Formats: sequence, structure tokens, C-alpha cells
Amino acid sequence: MNQEMGEKYKPFELVRKKKFNFKENFFLSLIRTLGFTGAIILIIILSFVAYNGISILSWEFITQPPVEAMTEGGIFPVIMGTILLTVICMIVVIPIGVTTAIFLAEYSKPGLILSTVMMSIYTLAGVPSVVFGLFGLAVFVVVFNFGMSLLAGALTLAVMILPYIISTSEEAIKAVPYSFKEASLACGATKWQTIRKVILPAAMPGILTGSILGTAKVSGETAPIMFTAAAFFTPGVPRSLFEPVMALPYHIYVLVTAGTFIEETRPIQYGTALTLIILVLGMNLLGIILRARQRRKKAW
Repeated sequence: MNQEMGEKYKPFELVRKKKFNFKENFFLSLIRTLGFTGAIILIIILSFVAYNGISILSWEFITQPPVEAMTEGGIFPVIMGTILLTVICMIVVIPIGVTTAIFLAEYSKPGLILSTVMMSIYTLAGVPSVVFGLFGLAVFVVVFNFGMSLLAGALTLAVMILPYIISTSEEAIKAVPYSFKEASLACGATKWQTIRKVILPAAMPGILTGSILGTAKVSGETAPIMFTAAAFFTPGVPRSLFEPVMALPYHIYVLVTAGTFIEETRPIQYGTALTLIILVLGMNLLGIILRARQRRKKAW
């Protein structure tokens, strides 16, 4: 009797199994198609910029300042301004962000205050960059009287990227296995010694990755520095934190929209855009290398 029932319901089971496989294969094919489509679009964009900008890239273009109303010369002050803004921003934001993440992950207690703080962090992470630009203009430029300067722009970028650094660092700290912490405390280490000697080294690959990606993000922002730091033209690298700077994203914006000779500067526009892409890709590659090295250290 059982054998007859098994043979009777066997075709239904095969139909149900085939239907499930069809759905699985359909969604797998859809995911692959969307992934390849996104990759192809990215390759097309990069190829277009590289095709139009590679001809102007040279050692002189990288090392000389703009001349002749920015229709000739290079972009050395622009590159240095971007690097200075990014470096000062990360010097300010990484200690604050990582310290805040340690407090939220290891010392804070669940409750209304913690929930409010986390909600505020996630909300700020989604605020448009132009809002942070207006904030930097009102606070750093006007209230603190820094003026349009390198310092005001770097602090504005730091405020903008702070929620991202906090959230990525906190997730990296929480991803450390709890057994590491238990073993350290069981050996007689204090909580701070456990954090400094065990948790932070284990979480360092994730913290480094988040920091490098945050660096790449701020290096391409236009709106925050437009209101706080960027100058239409400066003859060289700023000698003080209170001087304005030229920056790659704002320089592209100026050449494309506000330049006097827009058509004449078309190769410089694409060359500057290609330089910015190379800079961002280099930062991302640096993050990958540092993460891999930290993981190898953990393995040893």
C-alpha cells in the first residue's frame, strides 16, 4: 500500500521540484544579468573618459600649474589641493570615528539614548552632501571665521564622512568573535587592554577598509568644498590652512560650466576627470592591499 502511494505521488514531487529549480535558475540568471549590465555600464563610462582624456595625460600635465585662463598647462595645484583636503579630513575624522565606534560597540548600553544616537548616525549618513556644504559654510566659514579655506573644507568633509566611519568601524568591531574577548578577560586582562590588544587588531582590516573607502568618497565630493574651500584659480599650493585651494571635482565643474573657454578646455576636462578616477581607484586598491596584509597578520 505504501509503495503504491509512493508511486502515485512521485510525479507531483518531481513537478514541484522542477518548479522550484526553475525559479532558482530564473533569479540566478536575473542576478547575473543585472551584475553584468552594471559592470558593462561602468566599463563603458571608464572607457569613454579614458579615451577622451588619455591623450593629455603627461608628466607636464601632472606637475605644472594651469596657465592661459586654465586653457593650457597642468593641474598640479588641483591634485595637491585634493590630497591636502583628503589627508586633513581623515586625520581629523578617523580618531573621532573609531573612538565613537568603540564606545558604541563596547561601552554603551541598549536603551533609548543608544537607539537615538544610532538613528541619528544612519540619518546623517543619508543626508545629501550639499546640506553638509551649507552647514560648513554657516559654521566653519562664518561662525568660526575660517573663511574659504583648506581647514574649513577639510572639517566640512570630516563632518560629512563621520557617520560612515562610525558605522563601518562599529560593524568591524562587532564582527570580532565574542570568544576572543572572553579568552582575554579570562587571562586577567582589563577591558581596555582587551579592546586595545585583541579587539582592535582583529577589527583592523574592516576599519582600514572603511577608512580608505571613506577617503575615496570625500576626494570626489564637490558640493561641500564649493561652499567652504574651493577657489576658481590659485597660482600654487596653499601655504596655510586658512588659504583656499583648488580641487579636482570642483575644477572639473568650473571647466565644464563656468569656464571662459569651455570647448578649448575639453581635453583638460577629460584629463582631470581621468586623473580623479585614477586617484579614487588607487585609494580603493590601497584599501584592498592593506586589508589583505592585515588578514595575513591575523592568520600568523
